[in-house]
Amino acid sequence: MDVDLMMRVYPFFLKAAVVTIELSVLTTILGLIMGSLGAAARLSRFAALRWIGAAYVSVIRGTPALIQLFILYFGGPQIGIQLDAFSAGVIGLGVNIGAYMTETIRGAIIAIDKGQREAARTLGMSQVQSFRKVVLPQAARLMIRPLGVNINALIKGTALVAPISVIELTYTAQRYIGSTYKPFEMFLLAGVLYMVIIYVTGRGIAWLDRRARIV
Repeated sequence: MDVDLMMRVYPFFLKAAVVTIELSVLTTILGLIMGSLGAAARLSRFAALRWIGAAYVSVIRGTPALIQLFILYFGGPQIGIQLDAFSAGVIGLGVNIGAYMTETIRGAIIAIDKGQREAARTLGMSQVQSFRKVVLPQAARLMIRPLGVNINALIKGTALVAPISVIELTYTAQRYIGSTYKPFEMFLLAGVLYMVIIYVTGRGIAWLDRRARIV
């Protein structure tokens, strides 16, 4: 194993790791927004919104994320959607993970006993107040761990943007393999950095989960 080569290219991989982190953060934010909207649609009393929410989850979860990225990045210009590679990666992965977060958020809300909503209504709270003050705080505690699983999967999934030339860890590894012919060392270096990012993220989610259960 060429450790000297790994040390020489390490700074470039660190820069790529920063791009991976930026991509993960922005995609997580978009995913949470899409997941919240999707869950609201699926729980709506209006059949049309429930159908839209179900269709979103079914279509996105039923097709490969890489195909979705290709449609957005390569097919988008045909219908007037022109995006740079990074923006396409954020939007494509964000919409994809949002479908999974939709079911996570919806499941946490459904898990709250309906009797608590009824009790809140008897205390004079409106439907919105009972949801905001009673249901949502409890559901938020329940959804931290499963959302953490979604986020960890998302971080690993950022490797899917390499084919559209986003200069993140996987793309950087592939680029240096072309010039060094050392695939083991390059992918090992990328894999270690992915593991560090996921470990730190996991520890942060675990801390947040413990804090939520104490409150």
